Amino acid sequence: MKDANPLLAAWELVRDASADRVAVEEVQTGRRWRFAELDAAAGALTAGEGEEWRLPGGFSVAIIWETLRAWRDGAVLCPLERPDRDRTLLPHGAELPAGTCHVKLTSGSTGGPRLVAFSADALAADARKIVATMGLRPEWPNLGVISMAHSYGFSNLVLPLLLHGIPLVWLGDPLPGAVAKRLGKLPEGGEGWTLPAVPAMWRVWHESGILGGAPIRRAISAGAPLPVELERAIHATSGLKVHNFYGSSECGGIAYDRSDEPRVAADFAGTAMAETDLAVDEDGCLTVCGPSVALGYVPDDGTDRLARGMFRTSDLARLEAGAVWLTGRSDDVINVAGRKVSPAGVERALTNLPGLTQVLVFGIASADPVRGEEIVAVLNVPGSETDGEVIERARWLAGQALPTHERPRHWWRSADLAPDARGKLSRHRWRRLFQERCATG
Repeated sequence: MKDANPLLAAWELVRDASADRVAVEEVQTGRRWRFAELDAAAGALTAGEGEEWRLPGGFSVAIIWETLRAWRDGAVLCPLERPDRDRTLLPHGAELPAGTCHVKLTSGSTGGPRLVAFSADALAADARKIVATMGLRPEWPNLGVISMAHSYGFSNLVLPLLLHGIPLVWLGDPLPGAVAKRLGKLPEGGEGWTLPAVPAMWRVWHESGILGGAPIRRAISAGAPLPVELERAIHATSGLKVHNFYGSSECGGIAYDRSDEPRVAADFAGTAMAETDLAVDEDGCLTVCGPSVALGYVPDDGTDRLARGMFRTSDLARLEAGAVWLTGRSDDVINVAGRKVSPAGVERALTNLPGLTQVLVFGIASADPVRGEEIVAVLNVPGSETDGEVIERARWLAGQALPTHERPRHWWRSADLAPDARGKLSRHRWRRLFQERCATG
């Protein structure tokens, strides 16, 4: 018999203190559950994943019942964004670290997906940090549009609900019309909304004009860096401050922009979350220490990148007076004839290209071993200009803004270059596409 999950005891305190309040509303069906009714919903579930694992999807309120059932049964919870496909990625027979109650499947944006094991105490700490740092309140219910299976959605929607009594209105539809309709209808007792989303969603909502006058009390953007230009435009037209939130699957929240004014620099990530200690190691990478750090990878990768309450990120950073500034990624750094080049720095230099909607820079192996790597720039520039004309303008701009060794040697104009649903661009994926393009001529 497994030991009782302390998260269950914390949930029971919330349930008893808020028994008659509405905890969850499902917009599509109009159904509502009070806090006292959530246990019954969990108990009504039929066994589906065996004794040891629970594998719920993230776009149904059923993940809430599955979470409670896993805590009650001492099972390992592993939310999956696409259960039918993602369950094939789970290791068979891999040994979990002692104390594991939760496993996250990372996105694998720079390679293959990975499994990360968490203790109950780490999950509780992540929720505690988020609620304290962001100032979340039960009077500001969460409007759910992001996947609850993703680390961001689980920590910002599910855990604040179950451990801190912050209600969830589950919409699950990020389209502007649906969001605007629901924003105008606060639940009983609600004083405003907390709205966690990703940059791509904020862009669409801004361009659709639905944010002006909306009763949003806490606007949060994570999953990818929030463009400063977008943040400033939203603030200028609607008065809404969207707070950039920086975190990682391996350790939960890292930094948060607490300011009420728009940022002025894209590389400013905010200040450290509550209960979080940050440092920069000898390689320039940001390290995170605190109670929300995971137990380790599954299977164990044999490194100390994630161990003993410390997570070494791949993000290059500097710390100044409590502020976190991100300058690139160590695994993206391009080695040009022994000189290190940050792709993010090259991208920033190219953002002034007229008509540019997106740019991505990465390195590929050079045919000249002395040179090491060569820089590739992929550009999305809509319009009637030829590829040659666009690239010629980009070359000129790079020549004006960058030293010789930082200038791209290869250029590719692609209308397909656009962020995914989370607002991310994968250098790993676009490097592979570029190499396939070169191989086929």
